Amino acid sequence: MKWLRFGAQGRERVGALDAQGALRDLSGAVPHLDLPTLGRSGLQRLNRLDPAAFPRVKGQPRLGVPFTGISKFIAIGLNYADHAAESGLPIPNEPIVFMKATSCITGPNDEVRLPPGSVKTDWEVELGIVISHTARHISEQDALKHVAGYCIVNDVSEREYQLERGGTWDKGKGCDTFGPIGPWLVTPDEVPDPQALAMWLDVNGQPRQRGNTSTMIFGVARIVSYVSRFMTLLPGDVICTGTPPGVGMGMKPPQFLKAGDVMTLGIQGLGEQRQTVQ
Repeated sequence: MKWLRFGAQGRERVGALDAQGALRDLSGAVPHLDLPTLGRSGLQRLNRLDPAAFPRVKGQPRLGVPFTGISKFIAIGLNYADHAAESGLPIPNEPIVFMKATSCITGPNDEVRLPPGSVKTDWEVELGIVISHTARHISEQDALKHVAGYCIVNDVSEREYQLERGGTWDKGKGCDTFGPIGPWLVTPDEVPDPQALAMWLDVNGQPRQRGNTSTMIFGVARIVSYVSRFMTLLPGDVICTGTPPGVGMGMKPPQFLKAGDVMTLGIQGLGEQRQTVQ
């Protein structure tokens, strides 16, 4: 199933894509796609619905974040060896974990706003993992049982704030609009191997990132298991899993986003995003 939410900000309705890729309005049966409220059993019931039985949505409405109830927005750094190399940083021995503020979360095609005075805002296409039910000290063997689905995340990053202002990376990761999520929450049955997904990102139509989740240093199961050792993962929590090479910081000379730029990005089977920079 490909779940989504559509409509004006703050008034989104629950929808899904049918087998032909048409948007269907499921709000009559599913008033809210709130993962903590639904829980694992609720998600299982929803996934038995047939989108084709519901009204088709006309036009191309705004898409919001595909689900609600995100208590934590967790990120993994330097999880692709070639991205670590372009950043001039060593390959980590363990996953690098940091947090993105939940206040940065926005819809997949909403505008990205440069923070006042920003000169080094960058792009990062990433695979997002969405947690289905509480995970605490779980094994790698059980990790994928705790995944509600997958989505695209653009881990927008202000590199000066992240790397030149002291302290942790979080400063450059949580600015408003720095966390586009969506367009869909794709259930695991439609992603048989999360370690075999092509990824891409363009800026103003020019290729920037090309990669595949097969080159992750730490795979999805390892990440979920690892993070669950240090914090309890709750339904709706999102983990973005690192980015392949091609970020602006790694270009020679470096290139960063400016007002008017357009980012387009996608992951195989998970849809596409498009953001204009303001």
